[in-house]
Amino acid sequence: MFNLTPTVRLLLFINVGVFFVTSSLGASVVDRFALHSVLSDQFSPIQFITHLFMHAGFGHLFSNMLGLIIFGPLLEQFWGPRRFFSFYLMTGLGAAALYLGVNYYETAALVDGFNAYRANPSNGEFLGFINQYAPSIYDPLEPFIQKFDADKANPAYIEQGVRYLSVYVSEHVDTPMVGASGAIFGIIMAFGLLFPNTELFMLFIPFPIKAKYLVGAYAIWEVYSGIYRAQSDNVAHFAHIGGMLFAYIIIRIWGSQRKTFY
Repeated sequence: MFNLTPTVRLLLFINVGVFFVTSSLGASVVDRFALHSVLSDQFSPIQFITHLFMHAGFGHLFSNMLGLIIFGPLLEQFWGPRRFFSFYLMTGLGAAALYLGVNYYETAALVDGFNAYRANPSNGEFLGFINQYAPSIYDPLEPFIQKFDADKANPAYIEQGVRYLSVYVSEHVDTPMVGASGAIFGIIMAFGLLFPNTELFMLFIPFPIKAKYLVGAYAIWEVYSGIYRAQSDNVAHFAHIGGMLFAYIIIRIWGSQRKTFY
């Protein structure tokens, strides 16, 4: 079975404990301590830390903790508890920073566009906003759009249009991120860099695969998924990429006295 080292065991207990506590306290507590966009009124600096120990569901928690107990112990033995814990926090915070940066880049124009529309909520501005920023909601709103187009000066339609777009913008700005995924992907990256030739047996793969190839495949997939993210994809891929990127930088700064492991 898994040979858990002290810091890995502590992180496991904290993550599992926080998950069950926050699940019992309700969505308002989760929303308060999850990481929000800097454009959101709900953003707080403390969320940089608190979101690292929260998870969206049991499956999310299980996958992250599985990565922690598979890849974490050997890294803790290699570095020692203090350096391993520092690495965990730094990659988690780095992942959050990259996620927020990408989120700001993606949503700042959306917020500016909505503010411009709200200042002049006409039929033309409504359609212009949807065409530029929200084409995915055109089909669901088509019946309303047709009625609004037929009666452009109707104040009820104008008000309803503001409400529709306000909900859309809020979903993009106020939907928070939770989870230790950035730190876990940092751990996976570190494992691949420090122990590249370790052979791993993965579920659904009938042969062993070296750590360096697994990490490379993970990195390529996350970059692809982050760039070409589907509308229904609610995974914070850029947090995963951030964790791996900061792990690479940290490993290069710290250096390594051991290049291969068999």
